[in-house]
Amino acid sequence: MDNIKVLFVSDNFHSYDADYPEWIEAVQWTDDLIGSKDYFDIVILDRNINEVEENTLIRITKAYCLLYTDGFSKNAIETDLINRKLGEFISQKGVVDYIKTRGKDYFGHVYGEKSNPKDVSVAQSFKGTVKWFGQYRVSLEGNYGDDFSQTVYWRYNTPIEENQALDFWLEYKKDPGIEIKLDIKKIVTGSLSDIYEIGEFDEEQLKSEICIENDDIPGSLFVSLKAKGAGKLDVIALHARHSRRGLGTFMVGGERYVTSEREEIFTYFDPGDYKPPLAVYFSGYKTREGFEGYNMMRKMGCPFLLIAEQRLEGGGFYYGSDEFESLMVKIINKYLNKLSFYPEQLILSGISMGTIGSMYYGCDLMPHAMILGKPLASLGDIAANERLKRPNGFPTSLDMLQRYGHGMDDASIERLNDRFWRKIRKTNFGRTKFVVSYMYEDDYDSTAYGKLLEELNSAGVQVYGKGLHGRHNDNTAGIAAWFKGQYLKILHEDFDR
Repeated sequence: MDNIKVLFVSDNFHSYDADYPEWIEAVQWTDDLIGSKDYFDIVILDRNINEVEENTLIRITKAYCLLYTDGFSKNAIETDLINRKLGEFISQKGVVDYIKTRGKDYFGHVYGEKSNPKDVSVAQSFKGTVKWFGQYRVSLEGNYGDDFSQTVYWRYNTPIEENQALDFWLEYKKDPGIEIKLDIKKIVTGSLSDIYEIGEFDEEQLKSEICIENDDIPGSLFVSLKAKGAGKLDVIALHARHSRRGLGTFMVGGERYVTSEREEIFTYFDPGDYKPPLAVYFSGYKTREGFEGYNMMRKMGCPFLLIAEQRLEGGGFYYGSDEFESLMVKIINKYLNKLSFYPEQLILSGISMGTIGSMYYGCDLMPHAMILGKPLASLGDIAANERLKRPNGFPTSLDMLQRYGHGMDDASIERLNDRFWRKIRKTNFGRTKFVVSYMYEDDYDSTAYGKLLEELNSAGVQVYGKGLHGRHNDNTAGIAAWFKGQYLKILHEDFDR
């Protein structure tokens, strides 16, 4: 269990003294904290503050993690801090109980994992056909019987600690003639025979994440899928995430959006100082689920939005169905409207996989600038490079080719490439800046920057590029340094920050 640091900004710290769980670290505000940059997991605002104190609290308080009490009358300074941190009201009488019961959900780490088809075993009793499609899905077709029986199970159990909760989400597709249930059992740590039946969850319950709480003995969870009926069943992925019990996905305040095909988009919004621009950062490839770039974007000071998705192994490059792509645009516009900003006050950004999200949706949003590190564009070529140029280096690219190119031949490669470039060609970027750092010998997509220059036919478009020698992952530190430097330059020169 993570230690939870709780800061009390109060003249009556003794009134909140209590027998807290051992993982709660209660700290009283003192002037020694002025100038500090260390984060606190929860901040309790229980008195009026001055401007110097506010400046420090802005730095050390995370959005959604400020609770203010009825122990004082707010003035302009406290109101400003509450607005910036999206603070929530709590009565003085309820503070101690809240920290004891909900403090554990403000843990500092971010963790989620995805079980891919290679982690799936098919029950020996199933006599139908089974096909594996790369790292994306396993497809079963046949008769599952008239009663529910185990059809597949996940070979690796999921650990669950004391006072922890896990959110499970199953990605699947099935024919109407099939019914399924997700079965979860708990095996007690150190035991081979102590097994607890946690429950079976039907399709109605599977419309939401399944939250498994563990308040007592640590153990591990064994998950299997039961089915009955006949037809085709695609088992795509099982996701397990450390739950905050309704306070947010991955981070306190994190949001989750789901399409009708059970595909997810994750966002985290921090309003900063509510002044332009809105800086959007698309996460890059990562097998550990969660957001990327939080500390970097928070230091910018402006409003920012983190976006992530985990559909393929490491991420699906932000391509999707019409519903998925329309939802992505709606999400970004939602926060532009929330801030009353215009597209000219929007920056889209990302590194590697995140550059696809920036440029692809930049065609819909036409932002002021796109800041791109190690850009990828021709995803079909990236998959083609897997054969000789980068053998077994990035198998996710083959899943992309199969899923969005609809095959593995040359025509599929061109089809996947053209999905991106067709959208770029049709867009007028006359008011947009492209700020790009790229690798000369990139072994993923060596043509991305050059072809971008060729395909941008918009009058007035501005492109700034910096090349570094090496393959795609040879100088990530150099790319990141230039990326952050250009961000600060645009904030200063274009937005007087």
